[in-house]
Amino acid sequence: MSNAALDRSLAVLLSAMGVTGLVSLRAGSPASAWLFVLHGIIGGCLAVAIAIKLRRSLPPGIRRPSTAKLAIGLVVSSVVVASVVAGFAWVAGGRILGIGSWTLLTLHAWLGILLIPTIVLHLAPRRWRLLRPGPRAIPRIAARISRRSLLAGSALLATGGAAAAAANVLERLAGGERRFTGSRFLPAGGMPPTTTFFGEPTPAVDAAAWRLGIEGLVASPGAWSLSELETLGTSDLTAILDCTSGWAIETAWHGVPVDVVLAAAGIRRGAHQMTIRSVTGWSATLPIEDASTCLLATGVAGGRLPAANGGPLRLVAPDRRGLEWVKWVDRIEVT
Repeated sequence: MSNAALDRSLAVLLSAMGVTGLVSLRAGSPASAWLFVLHGIIGGCLAVAIAIKLRRSLPPGIRRPSTAKLAIGLVVSSVVVASVVAGFAWVAGGRILGIGSWTLLTLHAWLGILLIPTIVLHLAPRRWRLLRPGPRAIPRIAARISRRSLLAGSALLATGGAAAAAANVLERLAGGERRFTGSRFLPAGGMPPTTTFFGEPTPAVDAAAWRLGIEGLVASPGAWSLSELETLGTSDLTAILDCTSGWAIETAWHGVPVDVVLAAAGIRRGAHQMTIRSVTGWSATLPIEDASTCLLATGVAGGRLPAANGGPLRLVAPDRRGLEWVKWVDRIEVT
């Protein structure tokens, strides 16, 4: 495989790794399990391609150093290697592993996000044109695809798949087990850990003054107090909260079904989605059909919903990741 082909392969693999990783942050349904398998295989291919790239590039870079290029190359390599190593260590470790308050899965994700601007900086000086061949170059590249290049690509795919499988074998040997999303289960029935995606603190919400606003395509827009919501009828729901930081917990939630709230407000014809908003500005937009399966929780694990877990009101959205379980809900917009 030529150096240009290797650079293109790395660009494709890094892009695919980034896209599948970002999409997986909101993929919580078992039907999306294939996405996580694909992400792992791409990670294995990327690890092999990085090893080849470092073996080819480091010796010439050290012999004929260009300080700026070498520094950028080392930064890019370090971030990529750290992200891949964190991801594989999370799988092979067989348990929840972390550094300080961060799990290795969180570290893997944030390093992957950091890679986007880092790689753009690395490619901009001279390699960008290699990754964006013009219209005339495409037929030439296609003509040069040989049996050897196909074999090299197949070998990369096979080796990457083997690396991902090896990490899973090590996990089983360590006695570990993950959900299809990669998250590890905490003991069922307990109180979920108090985490937020950006690590922001718990907002101060005055429960007595708090109201849930309902607006948009509804017949009776307005604001509801907690006691007014609960008079509509409450129910219990056992659901799995799957956090993107790498843990999952199946526990009991208590609250008001979303469809009951929307029925009381009167959904108008043409409504097709609902946006649930937090006092912090965080939000999740879901199909209106999901109202029948979602809950506005006021309690969890047999007790009142703590402020740190989203009290006074939190969205419970089965088969969705924790990013869409909006905490501190104060508004629903129907569109």
